[in-house]
Amino acid sequence: MRPMQGEHIYLRAIEPEDLEFIHEIENDHAFWDISNTIVPYSKFVIKQYIEHSHKDIYEVKQLRLVICNYQDEAIGMIDLFDFDFKNKRAGIGILIKEETNRQKGFGRDALRLLIAYCKSQLALHQLYCNISEGNNLSLKLFKNEGFEIIGLKKDWNYINGAFKNEYLLQILL
Repeated sequence: MRPMQGEHIYLRAIEPEDLEFIHEIENDHAFWDISNTIVPYSKFVIKQYIEHSHKDIYEVKQLRLVICNYQDEAIGMIDLFDFDFKNKRAGIGILIKEETNRQKGFGRDALRLLIAYCKSQLALHQLYCNISEGNNLSLKLFKNEGFEIIGLKKDWNYINGAFKNEYLLQILL
């Protein structure tokens, strides 16, 4: 039995074999806007990241997990970031790599699993996420899982020569 399994997917730790998968995600310009990436990552840098990914969330303030389907294929990533044990909160982000894998319940399963983990294992009080205005699929996903829009950051991100607004969503656990 896999430790964090949902209806359609399971979550697992990053493995050395994920190097190519993570390299493709981190260097795909289509994802740079949502991750605030502005430079490509080398395989060397990603390999170093993978080698240190075993470190404790309390030390590095981040947890990145691979989303896998039941054919054991990596299809996405889900992250906790800005982990704040004192205030019992963290940010959360999710990415399903291929468009053909979106809107099939994979993201919902991953989000539900990580929320449950945050409640039961990390004893967090709240989670938050940042979603660009116009990213309606992500807004729908997070709102359907109980996140509420608590603010709009005006002209927050500069993307393709224009400023874009970004929503701040939160859920109390």
